Amino acid sequence: MTDAFSSNSEAVLQRTVNVSTSSHAGNLMQLYQIAETCDFVTSNQFTKVALQFPDELLPDAVRVSAEIEHETKAKTYILGDTSYGSCCVDDVAAEHVRADCIVHYGPSCLSPCRRLPLLHVFGKRPIDVQQCVAAFKELYPDRQSHVIILYDVTYSHAIGDLRTLLCDIYPNAAVSLLKTDYSCGAELIQNSDHLNSQDDRLIFKFGRQFGVKKGQSVDDYSMFYIGQEGLTLTNFMMTWNHCAFSSFNPETCTGRVESVKINKALMKRYYAIERAKDASVVGILVGTLGVANYLTIIEQLKDIIHKAGKKSYMFAMGKINVPKLANFLEVDVYVLVACPENSLLDSSEFYRPVVTPFEMELACNKQREWTGEYITDFRDLLPGGSSHVVFPEPNESVIEEENTDVSLITGALRACSTTSSEIINGTESSSLVPRNQTFTVANTNTAASFLAGRSWQGLEPELGQTPVLKAVEGRRGIAIAYEEEGLGNKDALTSPQKS
Repeated sequence: MTDAFSSNSEAVLQRTVNVSTSSHAGNLMQLYQIAETCDFVTSNQFTKVALQFPDELLPDAVRVSAEIEHETKAKTYILGDTSYGSCCVDDVAAEHVRADCIVHYGPSCLSPCRRLPLLHVFGKRPIDVQQCVAAFKELYPDRQSHVIILYDVTYSHAIGDLRTLLCDIYPNAAVSLLKTDYSCGAELIQNSDHLNSQDDRLIFKFGRQFGVKKGQSVDDYSMFYIGQEGLTLTNFMMTWNHCAFSSFNPETCTGRVESVKINKALMKRYYAIERAKDASVVGILVGTLGVANYLTIIEQLKDIIHKAGKKSYMFAMGKINVPKLANFLEVDVYVLVACPENSLLDSSEFYRPVVTPFEMELACNKQREWTGEYITDFRDLLPGGSSHVVFPEPNESVIEEENTDVSLITGALRACSTTSSEIINGTESSSLVPRNQTFTVANTNTAASFLAGRSWQGLEPELGQTPVLKAVEGRRGIAIAYEEEGLGNKDALTSPQKS
């Protein structure tokens, strides 16, 4: 009867898993571009190579590793369980084994990596190009339509054939090209002359580059995406939210007009911005250790949060989930520093909202206004970025009432920034300071005041009050049945008799 309610422990230890190794036996070399990978390793004389695989490709990792070692004589290390999203390059794990380079397999967000030489192997997911062209013609019957073609990186191998079939029929269609340092199976910008027309204005975003006609902007185009519904498509639709989107799913060979209510999604994000404005304590979540300039945006967030009169604490906890963030009740809102595809975290199940660096800047910087434009790449917010806005300098002549705002959620007054003297002097006091000369006196040490109001504040040390006792032997066994439990208890279960 016990097996009906729980598994047998011995069966779990003796269980085996049969992994099929013949699914890609014939095209393993082509699927993972092993010849190109070996050429990358040998030409640069790398001796230690880190191979990063997503979970769905791990069954082939051992065979790919063995082939590369056999051809190059280099030592390979398989990176399976990445610290953050599998689309990002885990160069921290590669540095643990002192690898000379990283080979990243599968889908990628194309975020730049600056620590180690990087090779992208996107793979070649099957796609029927003729079906894709037929879906495109059905969605865009007007041959003069202005359309930008985007795609998942795993279908980049078929984009050349797609362009050949469409370029003569649709003269105003722009096909994006990938821009990476080095990759296999993809048509790169530096290897193509399709974007050298003087009449086109080049747009570079999310590792992709395309041209728009002179005198036009991206908002004048429609977007056609090749790939499954997921984080990549969501990121594109949120960024270019003024464009009409349609997509083609290569797995089902069907095209459709994307009917996701972007305005509704933007209003949800705007609600999160209002929550960030009401927050007193902000937690900065480090969601990446590999994307370039992530330390710079963290320092910038600390600075603007402080200037806005809020407290900030930094957390590095790997993959984020609800129980992890529920441990910190003092935090009112979290801001996630991650790659563009992983920044748009659905925080509906979390106890506290999780916002992006762009949303945090909207909440803290009065110079940045909500215009409907949405930025998922935090590098655009840095000095020199396309969307950088300077935080206004404190001015002692500005009256305090101009630095207050009304919350759209609670209806209460809230301070928009710290007092100018506090910022100019660079000091941070934990004593009582006047926040508003008329209404409020607040303690700036928010976390300490929150802890003081808790009914349980942790274990009390009581130094010098607890007598010193000799160490005694504790319980033995497991919590479900300690060895001493049941002794002298008539109702205790007896051990089974030997037959």
